Amino acid sequence: MRPNRLEGLEFIPEPGEPRILTAVDPSTVQHDVGWRSEVMGWSPLEASPIPRRRRPRNGSLVSMAVLIALLVLIMSQGWLIVTLPPPDSEWAFETTGLRSLQSKGLDGDGVSVCVVDTGVDQSHSALTGVNLTFLDLVQGSTRPVDHGSTAHGTMMVGLLVAEGHQSGAAPAVRLGVVAALSADEDGENTGDEDVVADAVDWCSTTFGANLISLSLGGARIPGSRDLVAGAVRRALATGVYVVAAAGNDGGPDDDGDVSSPAFVPQVIAVGASDVNGTVWTSSSRGGQGEDPNKKPEVIAPGVDVISTGFDDGWYASSGTSVGTVMVSAALSMILQAHPSLTDLGDDRCIDEVKRALAESLGGLHDPQRGYGVLDAEAWNASINVDCADTSEQV
Repeated sequence: MRPNRLEGLEFIPEPGEPRILTAVDPSTVQHDVGWRSEVMGWSPLEASPIPRRRRPRNGSLVSMAVLIALLVLIMSQGWLIVTLPPPDSEWAFETTGLRSLQSKGLDGDGVSVCVVDTGVDQSHSALTGVNLTFLDLVQGSTRPVDHGSTAHGTMMVGLLVAEGHQSGAAPAVRLGVVAALSADEDGENTGDEDVVADAVDWCSTTFGANLISLSLGGARIPGSRDLVAGAVRRALATGVYVVAAAGNDGGPDDDGDVSSPAFVPQVIAVGASDVNGTVWTSSSRGGQGEDPNKKPEVIAPGVDVISTGFDDGWYASSGTSVGTVMVSAALSMILQAHPSLTDLGDDRCIDEVKRALAESLGGLHDPQRGYGVLDAEAWNASINVDCADTSEQV
């Protein structure tokens, strides 16, 4: 602490102008009252210093103690609560045209969507009001629960139907959620192939889904029996749309194949993009197939996207799983806008919808970007053929 340079001085007002003070040192030699009255122009009167009021030295400490006590009281009574809003990913909904379709009154109403994942934690405040049908093939729970290590299923469901802080893209869909994956000893979300296949069958038959969203994938093993791909093919044959994650194995060492069941021709395989529309480095590559079924078909926001998680929180997630839900949401609104696309009970409309998707993005395919970044509004506008009109078919 710096010393007080005015300590010990006396302050004497100027003759005729008491508002002007002169500081004098009373310890100076010969600086007695009579002498300084002479030199300061006060003679014959005495030059008397004005009295000084000294503050107690512990005044600042007392004030600080009072302030701290006051803050403790305010906080304990809940009078002062400062809550920072959680982050959001509105950019992901805006740049893909999802919010634009919402502004036109589309919200997925009347469309049945089934999500196969780790389940869902419906205690999250953004999901408590969501009406859904839940099936637990992991532990048989009768109430919605998320068996994942990172609330993976809860995050995917939130992107689709959350209410409040960040609204889902298609909140009015009739939603089914199947818990078929769970955390393993390494903290990864995995599931038995036969369980996932059963989940897909339940979605397409018992639940009656128009669309199945699969934010999951497995390695393709040539010559092996792929139970999940078989279940997906059965769903497609009855006119159920399937959107699946392309996989997170991109990069220079990628084998060039998207995961299973995304490789199935009529499935819409989805890669991931960032806020700038650039393909995510870990998004699986493709290229195989014929138009409009070259893999992946589309990329969608999947890098640092915010959604619902455990403990009523909002968390960021990266991966083709996220992009899958964004495309599923867009397709939900398109099926709402064009209800005839779900009327036939076979796969003819699926081909038309995929053709419209490729055309809406320019029609040119890239092994990493697919036909391009999701543009939900353009995709919806590109559906201009009624595939359910069989009058010209032989």
